[in-house]
Amino acid sequence: MFKRRRGANVATAMLGGGALLLATACGGGGGADDGEINLVVDTFGTMGYDARIKAFEEEHPNVTVEERNVADLANYTPQLQQNIAAGSGAGDVVAIEEGIIAQFLAQPDQFVDLNDHEGAKLEDGYLPWKWEQGHAPDGELVGLGTDIGSMGMCYNVPLFDEAGLPTEPDKVAELWPTWDDFVSTGEDFMDADTGASFVSTIQPYFRAVLAQHGGEPYQNREGELIIEQQETTRDSYDTVTAMSEAGLSGSLPIWSEEWNAGIQNNSFATLPCPAWMLGTLEDTAGDEGNGQWNVAGVPGEGGNWGGSFLAVPTQGENQDMAVELAKFLTSKEGQLSAWEEANVLPSNPEALQDPKVTEFTRPYFNDAPVGEIYSSTAMELKPVYFGPDSQAIDDGFRAALESVEQGQASPSEGWETALEEAKRATGEG
Repeated sequence: MFKRRRGANVATAMLGGGALLLATACGGGGGADDGEINLVVDTFGTMGYDARIKAFEEEHPNVTVEERNVADLANYTPQLQQNIAAGSGAGDVVAIEEGIIAQFLAQPDQFVDLNDHEGAKLEDGYLPWKWEQGHAPDGELVGLGTDIGSMGMCYNVPLFDEAGLPTEPDKVAELWPTWDDFVSTGEDFMDADTGASFVSTIQPYFRAVLAQHGGEPYQNREGELIIEQQETTRDSYDTVTAMSEAGLSGSLPIWSEEWNAGIQNNSFATLPCPAWMLGTLEDTAGDEGNGQWNVAGVPGEGGNWGGSFLAVPTQGENQDMAVELAKFLTSKEGQLSAWEEANVLPSNPEALQDPKVTEFTRPYFNDAPVGEIYSSTAMELKPVYFGPDSQAIDDGFRAALESVEQGQASPSEGWETALEEAKRATGEG
């Protein structure tokens, strides 16, 4: 969940808050009289498809593929919802993030059942829980898995050095076997008075801690709101508000211009980094950020933040070719290509164990062994179920957490506000 930023093609997506691109575009591609086929792929964040799209066009000379990207999932989601509900405007292939897929699985008639296109033969190409996540309640195969969001922790090397903390990944990971240790390390960092904050904002840490518990943090599979019955959800909230209470946060709302500037100016020292976040850091920090960051293990036990699926809406005019494109992009080769291009971690088991992943080091991050860090826990990740209203619930928690770290509400007040928003979003208030 939450926004994932893409480096290429972001400028047009950001017009009008990001939603304008999808709102004004003409929708899925059509076929010309001469047999030419134009396909549109709607994506958000960083998905690493540039090379693979070119390869598909080379294999299909009569096909042109346009990737239509929106940077912010919060902007992408409502427009996709609107286009699916209206029966027009969506791409021929659409990316669906794990946190919002439940709402689309509830309307499988709006998507091609990939079982009818030999999709079932692809099962071995995905982690079992990822494969199941792409199915509607009655068994329709709506989405083919793309990436997963295995976790790491990015840290700013010059800031750690200035604060007198270790800078080698294994030594850094030893600082925080638990989240309580992470807070203690943050207090030591702040005592060093580097002028930077230990965390940019507590909101992404909530998502990271929540993901480690797996299960059903907001809604059960019947769509019922169960936040108050889930101790792990409250525990996750208390963990991250403790960071704010300890004075570790710079109160820079994630994905904001202030947050981007904070990355560029070394204004904060750590950031939860699922595999796809590396691209965000590199794109935002630019050439001047080369060597400024490294990657260590995350406190606690791994965790998964993010990951998506590709689906084919039934409103498209070239569904058969769109299905072929979705398969092409999500195949083992496609996932390895996306890994090489953007370090989005494969959900294909063979790709996860491929040396291209396991032996990969990323020069920009001080040659961090990111392949080993991310792939080592990926096979044992605990899947998280996000119900149909999770995006709205998550937005409520994001606002509540920001109000806490900005001193506008106490942690208990923020919790009650988030609960009220969740009840309103689900119609239970």
